[in-house]
Amino acid sequence: ARYAVKGAAEMVKFCAEYGIPHKVTGKLIVATERSELPRLHALVQRGRENGIPVRELGPAQITEYEPEVRGLAAIHVGTTGICDFVGVARQLAAASGADIRYGAEVEHIDRRASLGVAVRIRGGDIVRGRVLVNCAGLHCDEVARLTGDEPGMRIVPFRGEYYELARPELVRGLVYPVPDPAFPFLGVHLTRGIDGGVHLGPNAVPALAREGYGWGTVRVRELGATLAWPGAWRIARRHWRYGAGELRRSVSKRAFTTAVQRLLPGISEGDLVPAAAGVRAQAVLRDGTLVDDFLIREGARAVHVLNAPSPAATASLPIGREVGRRALAALAAV
Repeated sequence: ARYAVKGAAEMVKFCAEYGIPHKVTGKLIVATERSELPRLHALVQRGRENGIPVRELGPAQITEYEPEVRGLAAIHVGTTGICDFVGVARQLAAASGADIRYGAEVEHIDRRASLGVAVRIRGGDIVRGRVLVNCAGLHCDEVARLTGDEPGMRIVPFRGEYYELARPELVRGLVYPVPDPAFPFLGVHLTRGIDGGVHLGPNAVPALAREGYGWGTVRVRELGATLAWPGAWRIARRHWRYGAGELRRSVSKRAFTTAVQRLLPGISEGDLVPAAAGVRAQAVLRDGTLVDDFLIREGARAVHVLNAPSPAATASLPIGREVGRRALAALAAV
């Protein structure tokens, strides 16, 4: 909560300073069923406790912000915005002074407390440093174990599938359903991008590879590692009904459309255009707990970023400072 609030304000300033396209659009979180109202009211309280200006809305007030959206009640968060985050990443890369090597697969890590860390990448090149910072996303647990540190979690990849709205004029900003606290996933929501398009999604289905952006991508070793982790089986037993609904939305465009129509009833299947999928690097503990906060752990001469889910892009500047602080502390300790 601290990083997201601070990061949102900093990201607006960062984009303005470097001329990166951005816009503060505001966001609606909409309850479409009575059972969601207590959770919506809890979000209001949490938002205000964290210093976020939140306005509660009735059905008529919802249409003032989003004329095509329907719901029983909603909250409006005026400070939420969008930006060209690819542009943000490029600016950070250009300003870093770093030697960035794309497509460099890590094969082996040799860590010696008295000397430092040597990373061998495919092809034989070796990168040496005094401290290793592991932000390897979908592979962060594997990289942690290559250093000799046991992260206490495993990445279970979930693919998020999206559609693009053929009539983007139906949505002005960002529209979210009320999240279920049992899941760290946000549910199918409506997101206007900085390019003017509107994305619908995502669902959340198990990916059959760490980079399994479609059902046709299967990597037996990675799938086996997921199935060998006790937490993955505990998730399946605990949440199989939720998972079945997500799978149905994956294979049925009609089911996906129905999920969107809860918020935007005026659309039809023809309004949904397939778009690129993403894969969420979901950290899962041994007991099946889905980690829903940022998770950073340390080892000798190493800092491991093991979970950075949404809103990690919003919070990226504070996260970066925290990682930098820990890396400098690790340097001072050797």
